Amino acid sequence: MTSTEQAIAAADAHSAHNYHPLPVVVASAEGAWMTDVEGTRYLDMLAGYSALNFGHGNARLIAAAKAQLDRVTLTSRAFHHDRFADFCTELAALCGMEMVLPMNTGAEAVETAVKTARKWGYRVKGVPDGRAKIIVVDNNFHGRTTTIISFSTDPEARADFGPYTPGFEIVPYGDLAALDAAMDADTVAVLMEPIQGEAGVLVPPAGYLAGVRELTRTRNVLFIADEIQSGLGRTGKTFACEHEGVVPDMYVLGKALGGGVVPVSAVVSSREILGVYQPGEHGSTFGGNPLACAVALEVIAMLRTGEYQQRATELGDHLHRELNLLAGGPAVDTVRGRGLWAGVDINPTYGTGREISQKLMARRVLVKDTHGSTIRLAPPLVISKEDLDWGLEQLRAVLSA
Repeated sequence: MTSTEQAIAAADAHSAHNYHPLPVVVASAEGAWMTDVEGTRYLDMLAGYSALNFGHGNARLIAAAKAQLDRVTLTSRAFHHDRFADFCTELAALCGMEMVLPMNTGAEAVETAVKTARKWGYRVKGVPDGRAKIIVVDNNFHGRTTTIISFSTDPEARADFGPYTPGFEIVPYGDLAALDAAMDADTVAVLMEPIQGEAGVLVPPAGYLAGVRELTRTRNVLFIADEIQSGLGRTGKTFACEHEGVVPDMYVLGKALGGGVVPVSAVVSSREILGVYQPGEHGSTFGGNPLACAVALEVIAMLRTGEYQQRATELGDHLHRELNLLAGGPAVDTVRGRGLWAGVDINPTYGTGREISQKLMARRVLVKDTHGSTIRLAPPLVISKEDLDWGLEQLRAVLSA
C-alpha cells in the first residue's frame, strides 16, 4: 500500500464522509503548486475555492502570521487587543463602508448577515416582529448551516436536515421581474452571490446587479452581496459588484480575507445597519482575534496595490480566450466566468466532471467538479502565465483523448 493509500484509508476510517476529495494527499505547497506525500507536484487550479487567492505560503502573509504568533493570538472579545481597531478601520475603508463585524468562517458571516438584516428590519424599517422576509436566488450557495440550507435548492445540501428555518423566499437568478414581484412590506433584504461559484461560476445577465441595487433602494430593502468567493481580487476587481458599478448595503467576506492562513470572515456595512447591535446580542470567541487581524491586515494592504486585481484581469482574459476556443467543440458545451475564474461544462459523452478532474489529476493538475458535468478553474492569482498555459495544455489533452 502506498503512502497515499495509507493516508486515505486512515482518514476514511476515522473521519465523517462529508466530502469526496480527489485521491491526492498534499504534504506541502508553494505558490500555485502542491506536493503530495510521495513527492509528486501538482498545479493547483482551484485555490481553495478562492481562499488561496494569494497562493500557498505567501511570504508576506506567513511573515505577518509568524510575527503575531510571537505576541498574542487570542484574547476573546472580552478584552481589546492592539490589532483590532486597525483591522476594522482598514477593512471598512477597503469596502467604502463604516463598520465591520468580524467572524471566522464564511457560513458564520452569512448567518451574521441574516441576523443583521432581520434586526435592522425590526428596529429601523419597522417590520412587525417575526415577519421579516429575506429574498434569495435559486442555485445559491452560502454555506451549510441549518438556516442556510433552509433556503438552498441543492438536494444534497438540504435533504434530511429539516425542519427548515422559515423567513426566506427563493426567486430565479437573473430575473428582475421575479425579484420585484416577490418584494413586499415585510421584505428586509435580498441576499445573493454576484457570481454564483458553487453553481458553476454563473455570471448574471448584464445590468442585473444594477437592477437589484435600484429595486432594493427604491423598496427600502437591504442588498447583501455574498462576495466570499467572488471578492478580493478574483474577478479582476476587489469586488465582483464593481463590474456593474454597484455598491451593496452589506458585503459578506471570507475565504481570501484570511489569505489561506487562518479562517477570517466579516460583515461590512454602514453605521446605520451594523449599529443595531448591542453588547451580548451576537459574537464569536475567535472572531476578530489578533492572529486573524494581523493576517487580514496584510491581505488588505496587498489588495490596495491593485496588483492582484490587475493579474486577475490580464490572466483571466487569457484564460477565457483559450477556453472559448474549446467552447462549442465536441468536448465542451459552454464556458463562463470572469477574471481568473471559469466554469467549464463538459459534454457528458466525454465524461462527468469528476472523471475529467481525475484525468487532470493524473496529468498533475488539480481542479474540482460541481453539479455533475462542470469543472471549475480558479487558480491562485499569483500563478504565472507559463504555468497557466501548461495547465490549459493538460486540459486540452484530456478533452482530446
